[in-house]
Amino acid sequence: TQLTMRTFHTGGVATTKLVETDIRAAMGGTVDLRDCNEVTVKNEDGHDVIVALKRNGECLVLDDRGRELEKYKVPYGAEISVPTGAKVKKGDQLVRWDPHRTPILAEKDGFVKFVDIELNETVREEDAGGGKKALVVIEHKGEKHPAFNVVDKDGHILDFHYLPAKARIEVADGQEIKAGQMLARQPRGSAGSHDITGGLPRVTEIFEARKPKDPAQMAEISGSVEIHSDKRKGKMTIRVISEGGIEKDHHVPQDRQLLVHSGDVVTAGEQLIDGPLDPHDILKIKGEEALYDYMLGEVQNVYRAQGVTINDKHIEAIMAQMLRKVKVETAGDTDLLPQEIVDKFMFRAKNSEVGDKAIISDAGETGMHVGAMVTKAEIREANAKAEAEGKSAAKAKRPRPATGRTLLLGITKASLQSESFLSGASFQETTKVLTEASLRGATDQLIGLKENVLLGHLIPAGTGFRVYQNLEVAHLAEPPVTELEDEGSMLADAVEAAEALGADRDEPTTLSIQMGEILIGESKPTVPTDSN
Repeated sequence: TQLTMRTFHTGGVATTKLVETDIRAAMGGTVDLRDCNEVTVKNEDGHDVIVALKRNGECLVLDDRGRELEKYKVPYGAEISVPTGAKVKKGDQLVRWDPHRTPILAEKDGFVKFVDIELNETVREEDAGGGKKALVVIEHKGEKHPAFNVVDKDGHILDFHYLPAKARIEVADGQEIKAGQMLARQPRGSAGSHDITGGLPRVTEIFEARKPKDPAQMAEISGSVEIHSDKRKGKMTIRVISEGGIEKDHHVPQDRQLLVHSGDVVTAGEQLIDGPLDPHDILKIKGEEALYDYMLGEVQNVYRAQGVTINDKHIEAIMAQMLRKVKVETAGDTDLLPQEIVDKFMFRAKNSEVGDKAIISDAGETGMHVGAMVTKAEIREANAKAEAEGKSAAKAKRPRPATGRTLLLGITKASLQSESFLSGASFQETTKVLTEASLRGATDQLIGLKENVLLGHLIPAGTGFRVYQNLEVAHLAEPPVTELEDEGSMLADAVEAAEALGADRDEPTTLSIQMGEILIGESKPTVPTDSN
């Protein structure tokens, strides 16, 4: 809120993303190229250049002992300036690429065959300069999807490439091509300038856990990629085959830009097509830690662009509430129900409760019931008693814990699904929350902060925690004698001594208290005189 107010009053900082065109060595060493599938081709000027044909290639700089000093990701189609084994100095160029276009390169030698490339239907002619014409793929919806087939002399298909919208074709039908040659190129998405007023809706989108429009497809398992076409549905099937032979199909629209190609090796969670990431997919495939990192980075990027520093703990506190619910998949031997949505602490408590017990599988002669869930101490006691009486002992098995998966809820939904109906009703949809609470006979234990504020109770924070409020003090030893008690006993002893000397108890004893000290005024004792 403060950031929004400050921005509207003083104006935000317009930010633009710097365009990178190359990678330079930060340290000197030896170059090692990995998984780049590099080939040597001639560029537009006729010079021989090394081009990377893989999207997940890496360029490493090693020291004299072969230890890794730096590692960079090599973009697809980038020109590699130095080969493997070459020595580089600090600041030397390793890789460079065109920041304004993404190439589509041939991976095999052969001949180009156009598929569904029809003028004014799937492509149109544009002026390429110098009196030349070029074919550009247009956005279309229908059964036809423009593509290249790479065939051999006998017409057997060796490879194929789908053409996304706005791609500009660089080869002719029937042309002979070499591996690494550019078949088509497409413009890269331009990153426009934006300020905080455009960034705050992004923060809201993240905290509400909304699914983005046209999200990127992520690989659900690790393995090698195969791409198949299904023209009837107008989709491509990206099949990932793991080392163990497990296959997983991912169906994507044919007009989307592919980030992988047949033969590529991908890891679980890697993007297969271009587009924004879905946080629900990240949680499902990569887990909670990866989702924390992603959401934290996305939120912080918005604020850092404005020069605003926010500690990670504030964002993490919100995310912890978004990820506190668990959906039960199998109940095991707990009293939870399948598909039930419960809090994480309750889910763990139920499993912990079951973990301390055992299920009787054979009662023996102990008198226990088969199928009963009892504590391990009870089983040991019953078996010890049975063995002492010469009877057969009971046998037990370990109970099955419940299994579940963490849910990602937006902050609005997470607030409404709070265990406290008072907390939920005070936020939104008051009538709905109170009605549902009354139907299920809910009881509010007043554990959280909000419900205690509503009722004017001491809030559960600091010394207000129940642990401190319910303390009971026990005296483990005799209480020490205080100074005042010492002075009282001294006074009593002085009175007894005066009486022993013959002082009359009825005669007042003068007590004066000065500077915290008790002074006893002496009274003259009455001495009986002899009449004689």
